[in-house]
Amino acid sequence: MHHRTATIDGHQVFYREAGSREHPTVLLLHGYPTSSHMFRGLIPALADRYHVLAPDHLGFGRSDAPPADEFDYGFDALTTITEQLLDRLDVRECAILVQDYGAPVGWRLALRRPERITAIISQNGNAYEAGFVPEFWAPIWDYAADPAPENEQAVRGALGIEAIRWQYLHGVPDPSLVSPDTWHHDHALLSRPGNDAVQLRLFRDYPSNVALYPRVHEYFRDSRVPLLAVWGGNDEIFGPDGARAFAEDLPDAEIHLLDAGHFALESHLDTATDLIRDFLARTLLAAA
Repeated sequence: MHHRTATIDGHQVFYREAGSREHPTVLLLHGYPTSSHMFRGLIPALADRYHVLAPDHLGFGRSDAPPADEFDYGFDALTTITEQLLDRLDVRECAILVQDYGAPVGWRLALRRPERITAIISQNGNAYEAGFVPEFWAPIWDYAADPAPENEQAVRGALGIEAIRWQYLHGVPDPSLVSPDTWHHDHALLSRPGNDAVQLRLFRDYPSNVALYPRVHEYFRDSRVPLLAVWGGNDEIFGPDGARAFAEDLPDAEIHLLDAGHFALESHLDTATDLIRDFLARTLLAAA
């Protein structure tokens, strides 16, 4: 696995890369509050047959995190940075694996250039209102509608280490399978000076993703893109109905609910890897 950076629009974007560029590309798009670090086990498990790319979104991981008053943080902007990285690396086609925040980035990539996307894997990457667990999302909707101090305070808790720990451990039958390094790593990077303002800006922009869902569903119906959902069925952020909903627009979608939480790769890496490799072999390698 190589650890690289590229200068995109004046910003340093960190990415992990493995496998031959002669092989089909699989782009891994991480969620909140993590980075490409979440794919540290999956990347080598795919690199024998695929060219694997896993960038850190701007503001996350080891990519630059320009202040919120110097960069217009939003999911459109994160997508543009990712799109420019793919162009820089001459990636003309790729399968995408999306998780959490990676999903709205992935959907925008597909809407902008549908011919680029060869297949989709969703690991708790939501595309339907049915997927939102109301108790978790209510404070975010309130803050997006009105960034008053009391609403901001309600979402600031998500930046703390205990909230990040909960994201990793809820819904996991055996929490000892999840390394504490995960939430300490994420918290340290989120705690960089000024990064709280970055994350708050993205919280406020999240409704833009929901507004995009009708176009995403139309894309699914028109493209019939192969889709695999490998979903932590115990997730209290994006519930299992979010996985089942893919079948509404993609009747051939392959949907697997694992006995796991939001970060299913942390506790069920082997199971998820087997499902992903089988899916990619049938969709990418068979078509090559």
